Amino acid sequence: MQYPFLTDAYHIPWSFLTPDHIESDITKALELAEQRLDAIRKLDVSAVTYENTFGALENAAQELERGWGRLSHLDSVNDNPEQRAGMNAMLPKVSAFYSQISLDADIWKALKAFSESPSMTELSSVKKRFVEETCADFIQAGADLPDEKKKEVADIDAELSQKTKKFSENVLDSTNAWELIIHDESRLSGLPEMAKESARLDALQHGHGSEDAPKYRFTLQYPSMGPVLQYADDDALRKEIWAANGTIGRDGEYDNTELIWEILELRQRKAEILGHASFPDLILQRRMAKSGNAALEFTEDLHQRIKGQFLKDTQELQEYKAEKTGSDSGPLEPWETGYWAEKRRKEQYDFDDEALRPYFPVDQVMDGMFSITSKLFGIRIEQCAVVHGREEEGKVQVWHEDCKFYDVFDAESNELLGSFYADWHPRSTKRGGAWMNSLKTGGPLDNGKREPHLGLMIGNMTKPVGNKPALLDHREVETIFHEFGHLLHHLLGDVEVRSLSGTNVPWDFVELPSQIMENFCWDRESLDMFAKHYETGETIPEELFQKMVAAKNYMSASGFMRQLSLGKLDLELHQNFKNYKGRDLDEVDAAILKDYKAPLATESPTIARRFSHLFSGPVAYASGYYSYKWAEVLDADAFTRFQEEGILNTETGMSFRREVLSRGNSRPVDESYRAFMSRDPELTPLLERAGLA
Repeated sequence: MQYPFLTDAYHIPWSFLTPDHIESDITKALELAEQRLDAIRKLDVSAVTYENTFGALENAAQELERGWGRLSHLDSVNDNPEQRAGMNAMLPKVSAFYSQISLDADIWKALKAFSESPSMTELSSVKKRFVEETCADFIQAGADLPDEKKKEVADIDAELSQKTKKFSENVLDSTNAWELIIHDESRLSGLPEMAKESARLDALQHGHGSEDAPKYRFTLQYPSMGPVLQYADDDALRKEIWAANGTIGRDGEYDNTELIWEILELRQRKAEILGHASFPDLILQRRMAKSGNAALEFTEDLHQRIKGQFLKDTQELQEYKAEKTGSDSGPLEPWETGYWAEKRRKEQYDFDDEALRPYFPVDQVMDGMFSITSKLFGIRIEQCAVVHGREEEGKVQVWHEDCKFYDVFDAESNELLGSFYADWHPRSTKRGGAWMNSLKTGGPLDNGKREPHLGLMIGNMTKPVGNKPALLDHREVETIFHEFGHLLHHLLGDVEVRSLSGTNVPWDFVELPSQIMENFCWDRESLDMFAKHYETGETIPEELFQKMVAAKNYMSASGFMRQLSLGKLDLELHQNFKNYKGRDLDEVDAAILKDYKAPLATESPTIARRFSHLFSGPVAYASGYYSYKWAEVLDADAFTRFQEEGILNTETGMSFRREVLSRGNSRPVDESYRAFMSRDPELTPLLERAGLA
């Protein structure tokens, strides 16, 4: 297959996407894109039309978007040295290509000519918005700068691409560089049996121990280390894993400290060149918050509202540990907080998260989630047969044997709206966390037909253990619903301009569809559609459900504060960079988050060195992490309509599909919110949901 990364096949031939094709395929894509851009550059301003300017620009780099998107995806889920080398070799060229588009005077001249022409009035409202948004993108990127400043911005963009790629590699490599082999099973006292068995099997797979003399392997992937920090009675074991987790992106050749300062410096320089005092002011000017100070004010307002309960949570946990150990009350060690919080929760509510696992086998969770969303949003979801590593007639190729593939149809018209891949379990070649992404954006075509979308959702959830299916904890179930909310935003997009479809919305709105889906993990009616015991098929017993609900807001101020602290760290580093430049990174973290962290007996190293949301891309979530809390305000408020009209009310769901999911950025997102709720958002529902009103 020639140029396999660029093929427009809907079912991607993953087995052909090998490192030896990277250079030729991406080079070819760059050549095709340049040819199309050159046609725009050469336009006579008297002959400009929508089709040969904005329409042509949107399609100019379609092969590059396709090929680089697939390569970037494989970099996230199937890292290997040859692929990494090929990607890094092409990264400067791809970065330079994208940077130069908005800085190209001839392209900007053609676009401006059409945007100022009488023909603008003849466009549909969506195409008008695309013209306006594109012009704003060009201006924000520096299209009106003098030539020497344009070159400086392009150089910064190229450098940011390389440095953020290195940051991401360091996080992955330092995560994989550590393992702990436990020889003495008694050290695992308190650990759930499923976690122990998973560690035993993992050790066997890596050549440690035997059936007769078992050993136990732990890594820094969350499904491995998380249960240890939460349940293990051995204080020294928890401390060892906590300390190892703090080395991610910090030690030796994987140290991200200088990269962080360099990335922050580059972002600040870019903002100043573009006429802004800070990177947040540049990034947020067209988001709902509008400015860095407004986002900070939002964060600090919520901080003040919950600070009292947060301090109370902290004090009560300290007193609980002191009572149980016969010691004086005082700050806990960082490796103790999760352990003692879990013990206290069990005692207060007689509730153990692990009791829920048997009700959450991953395939059943997916099937139930599909039933819920089908009823709400008028869709039908079907799983397809897949094959890994080769072509096989009638089966869809996937990139790993864990991966699955699904088609999504409109229930009324039976039209294929889109398809998606799902890949849920951790491995050493896959970066941590969970995410959704698009591989193809479809939508209405000029011939009246509709091109289907293609997307994916990825996680690092609990693996199957022995003969048991993968049994998830409730947090992992929420994560699946969250990512599927993003995916629905993509798959149900119905916008005639691809660049305005789906998740291509301001980032302080993009989390609304994902976070509203998490609500269905707590309601009895929706839970009963998927939370069924993997052996008996029984739903969660009422007594256990009531304990789960009662424990929902246990120490909720602490969880709330952690999210605020991540947004605060992000905004402070970027908004007030000059105040921190040149200082010790851990000291800066401590100063910024003095009132956002519980006092600890031992200070934890900053999360910044492994904070991929901020530093794994030229922009990524930088200056935008506050968006999670911003969108929580929206989702808690919007879900009140579901609560009032019926959790699984199809009319309500179809209204959300019509006014939010399908609209993308085809109109201002605050208009979409008002169209669904008939009013502006209110803060109170979020505080009430968290028990903090």
